[in-house]
Amino acid sequence: MSKRDFYEILEVSKTCNDGELKSSYRKLAMKWHPDKNPGNGEAEARFKEISQAYDILKDPQRRAAYDRFGHAAFDGGMGGGGAGPGFGSDFASTFSDIFDDLFGMGGRRGGGGGGARGRERGADLRYNMEITLEEAFNGKDATIHLPTSVVCETCSGSGAKPGTQPSACRTCSGSGRIRQAQGFFTLERTCPACQGRGQVIEDPCPSCAGAGRTTRERTLQVAIPPGVEDGTRIRLGNEGEAGMRGGPPGDLYIFLSIAPHEFFQRDGADLFCRVPISMVTAALGGSTEVPTIEGDTTKVKVPEGTQSSRRFRLSGRGMPVLRTRNRGDMYVQVVVETPQNLTRRQRELLAEFDAECSKDNHPEAAGFFAKVKDFFAGDAE
Repeated sequence: MSKRDFYEILEVSKTCNDGELKSSYRKLAMKWHPDKNPGNGEAEARFKEISQAYDILKDPQRRAAYDRFGHAAFDGGMGGGGAGPGFGSDFASTFSDIFDDLFGMGGRRGGGGGGARGRERGADLRYNMEITLEEAFNGKDATIHLPTSVVCETCSGSGAKPGTQPSACRTCSGSGRIRQAQGFFTLERTCPACQGRGQVIEDPCPSCAGAGRTTRERTLQVAIPPGVEDGTRIRLGNEGEAGMRGGPPGDLYIFLSIAPHEFFQRDGADLFCRVPISMVTAALGGSTEVPTIEGDTTKVKVPEGTQSSRRFRLSGRGMPVLRTRNRGDMYVQVVVETPQNLTRRQRELLAEFDAECSKDNHPEAAGFFAKVKDFFAGDAE
């Protein structure tokens, strides 16, 4: 059966650059990794196929050979001979540059050998939480219930039945990788028997089936500080998924979203509020009450002749600035409301008022129509 094209496997074009190649590999490796698809033979086969393709294409010289000769460059189709330039048998750490980013294994493995590979770091978890604007203003101590993987109490995370220990993989002698000579090259790939862990469990723990972890609902307390904004991320170290076979746990990331508010719109630490006022208040002046984020009201003085959409600033009445003692401002935009459902007497009074009005009472309208008149008079000339 013919082999699939490596570019097709990695879902990239033959002209892709190194960044596109690596990005596509990361996405596919995360999707098909055996740890994320336990017991899925198809996922394991896809992961091996993806890894083999990336092994070749990530190296410029191997990629050039593949582009020229195809699979024949690596399966003996081009004859024998030693490894070409840059392809020595010391080609190691097939996935280290990617796995350090994907699974957090870099720098956490401890000692060498297959034992360290068996202890894989747990995955990071994400929890989405919606809070109100008032809770973002005051801060909040929240309780969350999180179903996640925890260390198996029966085997203490080893994955082996109590009284037994994992043994070194016989296929790779505990290294987690196997080497294979193919044509010009000596390739190193993940051991298919132990999936790169270097260990096998011959007598698995009955409680966790050899995984070293079980699923359980956990209750956590989360302190949300005043001033958080929409999209704020809170990291809880070591509160993520338990590691495989005694590995360190991942982290928990809480992403906050703030529900829309009935009165206020927010821009950073500033708050904005639209408040309707009567035509009489706008014309004669006065004051109006406006709500505040503290839960009370305050009065705003409205000067005589206030126009609709005029904005008033209340200094220091906005949201707290995260992790400081500062606060933003609150901006009140007044909207002059036109009277509706008028009685006959009200209509008469307004008609009398209009009859008494002059250009001095409506300077903005008078100025606008004067400009319109001048504009059309200029066109006529």
